[in-house]
Amino acid sequence: MSPAEPANSSPAENFDALLLAVAQGERAAFATLFTHFAPRLKTWLMRSGSSDTQAEELAQEALVKVWRKAAQFDPAQAGASTWIFTIARNLRVDLLRRQGLPTQELDEAALAELPDLAPPPDEALHAQRRERRVRAAMVQLTAEQAQVIQLSYFDDQPHARIAEMLGIPLGTVKSRIRLALNHLRRLIDGAEAP
Repeated sequence: MSPAEPANSSPAENFDALLLAVAQGERAAFATLFTHFAPRLKTWLMRSGSSDTQAEELAQEALVKVWRKAAQFDPAQAGASTWIFTIARNLRVDLLRRQGLPTQELDEAALAELPDLAPPPDEALHAQRRERRVRAAMVQLTAEQAQVIQLSYFDDQPHARIAEMLGIPLGTVKSRIRLALNHLRRLIDGAEAP
């Protein structure tokens, strides 16, 4: 079992384990954290007064910082959710200060009022099972398909950049991705069938 799939633990412990896995360079763990936290950070930032665009940018910047600074995370000091939201809060405070705007509404009390971000246990279990099915299906792709999926979805590279990196036509990249996604869909749907 990988660190991204802790057994018999609470959702908060799962986030902690995922963040510790990110510190070890595990991209799949980061993808899981990103998928969970990006929309929640954006919503929280918008509720804190950021515009839609600004909230999107701050959320993405916060998650880039999470990737870069994951080794500094200490679960004995704070949970993953608190650590990640503190990064987003600090980025917003820095932005407001650069713009010469007041920051008093972003005190620690506001951070303490964050909703419980852990998914319900049934959702967490479903997400873990789905992640295992995706990982199992990924190893059944051809090397070329797995490579373009990795670059596109895990490394977040645009299709044109992938074509340039691999020295293949853009149409080939798009075809490989389309074929790989269709293959993954069939494999995962087959694994979910009773």
